[in-house]
Parts: sequence; structure tokens; C-alpha cells
Amino acid sequence: MSYIQKGTVAFRKTCVALFFAGFSTFAIMYSTQPLLPVFSRVFHIPPAVASLSLSLTTVALAVSMLFVGSLSEVKGRKPLMIFSLFAASLLAILIAFVPNYHILLIIRALEGIVLAGLPAVAMAYLSEEIEPASLGIAMGLYISGNSIGGMSGRIIIGMLSDYTNWRVALGSMGVLSIFASLIFCYLLPESKHFQPRSFEIRKLLKSMTNHLKDPGLLCLYGIAFFLMGSFVTLFNYISYQLMAPPYSLSQTIVGWIFVIYIVGTFSSTWMGRLADKRGRGQMLWVALLIMASGAGITFGKPLTLKILGIAIFTFGYFGSHSIASSWVGKRAIHDKAQASSLYLFFFYAGSSIGGTVGGIFWSTFGWGGVISMILSFLLLALILSIRLNSIEPSINRQGSFICTNKNNNS
Repeated sequence: MSYIQKGTVAFRKTCVALFFAGFSTFAIMYSTQPLLPVFSRVFHIPPAVASLSLSLTTVALAVSMLFVGSLSEVKGRKPLMIFSLFAASLLAILIAFVPNYHILLIIRALEGIVLAGLPAVAMAYLSEEIEPASLGIAMGLYISGNSIGGMSGRIIIGMLSDYTNWRVALGSMGVLSIFASLIFCYLLPESKHFQPRSFEIRKLLKSMTNHLKDPGLLCLYGIAFFLMGSFVTLFNYISYQLMAPPYSLSQTIVGWIFVIYIVGTFSSTWMGRLADKRGRGQMLWVALLIMASGAGITFGKPLTLKILGIAIFTFGYFGSHSIASSWVGKRAIHDKAQASSLYLFFFYAGSSIGGTVGGIFWSTFGWGGVISMILSFLLLALILSIRLNSIEPSINRQGSFICTNKNNNS
């Protein structure tokens, strides 16, 4: 059976469906991020504790994805993604009625568990169904949906919480996600290259162990950890700074600053395309350096300079993630769902650990401490990317994996 090729109706339907899936997933996942200062005020908790409303979601998602990828090998890619989207949407509506912060955290953890059915499975679906030459652009379009979801969710949450309250804001996001899930269910083509297999925990552990023995994949997993740790840390605590003197911005204005996410929809597809043409290693270095420069610029005091820095940082982040995530699908020649699950495990582990530890840096050292932590993470990611570029993966005509140590990459 032929693969889905760029320019076909099936390709367009796939990209649109996964765009809406990414929108829903990331709108729900990060719906509490702009509300962290509100939670601190309403529930009388410090920033690091408020950040748990996001960190618990991402850590639950990270752990769950280790097993959800294998579950999709049994149940199928599309059915599991559909369940994930609708279940998360219903929990997002339910969270509007929680009586206290402890129950909120429990529901947020449950959201992380059910959301796990989308990200790793979506990456595996694309790797199986899209022709290899078009995978970079397809993955970029999927990730652009993530950026639009993250951006729109923050803007909507910020405005609604300002004019109503945080409960109405979170419940409304759940309703919007129901509609996005319906579009996904209708448009996504059925899998043609998926081969169901029985679930065996021993094979799962063996598959994961094999992936973790691959030095190239291990580098990609480390890069994912530091990328997401940096990104979430910056956006977790920039709201605290902008809502405090001398800026004293409202929740609505802070929410609208997240429109900067729109640059991610461009950079993820553009850098994904450049990586297909010019080499993933070279473009990953460029993207990481762009992130670092943007983070450094936010240290300036003028508001316009901070916004510019956030935009540059966001541009580099989505480009980096697009390149690294598509690289996993190309490097892993077997059990792609497990390889993707491990990538996203480290990705969201970085979100959970970095996002919470960043609260300690913020409370202790202020914005300078936050930026120092982010730049340290990005330096480590750059070191791993240099190592990764010295490991050249290639696939021979029979599809077997060959690993050589040259200072270039395919």
C-alpha cells in the first residue's frame, strides 16, 4: 500500500485533523499556565506549588506515554487518539466545578493520563502513514497545531478569567476541545500500514531498553528534556513578572502576549522543511542558538524588549522540537511508537521538573535566576546535539540500521 504523499487530499485531511488534535491537546494541557498567579492569590500558595497544576499533568502524561504507545499497537492508532481527546475534553469541563486545589490537582493528573493517548500515537501514525520525504513538513504542521492550541488556550483563559473567573475559563476550554475532537474524528484517514500486535510487557521493556541503548536516540531524549524544561520554565514565570510592578499588566494583556506563539506555527514548518533539505543537525544547532538569544533578551527591562525576546525564544523552541521529534521517527527502525513514547517521556519530564524547579529559582533569585537556569539547560542541549551530529544514521535498501561515526548527518 502506498504512503500518503504531499499534495494529496489524504495528506491535507491528515494535517488538518492532527492540527486540531494538537490544538485540543495543548490547549487543555497548558490551560492552567496563565492562571498560576491567580491560583497563588486565590488558594494562598507559592509559585512552585501553583506550578504543580501543570507539572502534575505533564508528569502523569510522561509516565502514561511509556505504555500508551504499546496499547496503540493492540487497539490501533486512531481509536486510541479519539478516546484520548474526548476523555480529556470532558475532564476539562469537570475541573470547573472542583471544590478545592487538591481536587483540582487530582483531575489535572487524570487529564495527563488520558492526554497521553494523543502525542506519542500521533507521531507514530505520521511515521507509518506519511511518505518519508514529506514527514518533516507533516510533523511541522502537527506541531504548529500544538503552538496554536497553546497560544489560543492562554489567550482565551486569560480573557475569560479576567472578565468572569478561572472556573468559567477552564470549562469553556473543555467545550472548545469537544468540537476540535469531532473534527479530528471525521477527517483523519484510517491507518493503512498499521499492523496490530498483542501486548506483552516483556517485549515492551525489551523494546524500550533497545531504544535507550541507541546513542543517537539517547541524545534526542536528552535534548527533549532540556528543550521542554526551558520552554515551560520561561512561560510559567513570565506572568508573575509581568503582572507585578513596574509592568502591572492585567490577566487579559498577559494572555494576549501569548499570541507570540504564532511564530511557532511558522518556525515548526519552515525549519522542518529546511531540516529535510539541509540536514537536521545543522538546523537544530541554529534553532537552539535562537532560543538562547531570545532567553537572554528577556533579561532586559523594557517591556518591548521582553516581548521581542519571548518571540525569538518561541521561534527557536518550536523549530527545535519539530526537528528533534521528526528525527526520532527517522532514526528508530522498529517499534516507532515506543521510540516516540520515550522521546515524549523525557520531553514532559523536562516540563515537570524544569517547570517546578524554575519556581524555586524565581522565588530565590528572581528573573535572573530563571534565565540562568534556562541558558544552562540550552547549553546542555547544544552539547548533546553536537554529539548527535557525530552519529550518522542511515538505512539501507532492506531497511536495516547502520550506525557510523562521521562528523556529518544524513
